[in-house]
Amino acid sequence: MSLRKKRVNAHGKLGEDIAVKYLETHGYRILERNYTTDIGEVDIFATDNRTLVAVEVKSRLSLEFGTPVEAVGYAKVKKICQVTSQYIKQFRLFGVKVRFDVVEVYLEDKKVNHIVNAFDTYLNCR
Repeated sequence: MSLRKKRVNAHGKLGEDIAVKYLETHGYRILERNYTTDIGEVDIFATDNRTLVAVEVKSRLSLEFGTPVEAVGYAKVKKICQVTSQYIKQFRLFGVKVRFDVVEVYLEDKKVNHIVNAFDTYLNCR
């Protein structure tokens, strides 16, 4: 693995760790991290005791390549929706409310921006 790839992976892990701490301090219970299927991965599954929340974490050292949420495009959203569907089937969570959030982590200043209900599954999973 290249040095750049290792650095990117380390930044991603750090961003996820920061996001988990943020979510926990705001009353969320973490159910799963890095849930992976043959389709893709969801960074975090959490609950606020009413809703299953699929969380995509995006971290940035700078805004040189745009804001973190701008990196969550249509293809990524579709994969997150499909993986969430598999999670629901695996754990038999039929009928539970589901929400899709994005947590932006700005690594330079450890700032977090939690975008609640960042996208609508109906519009993006067809």
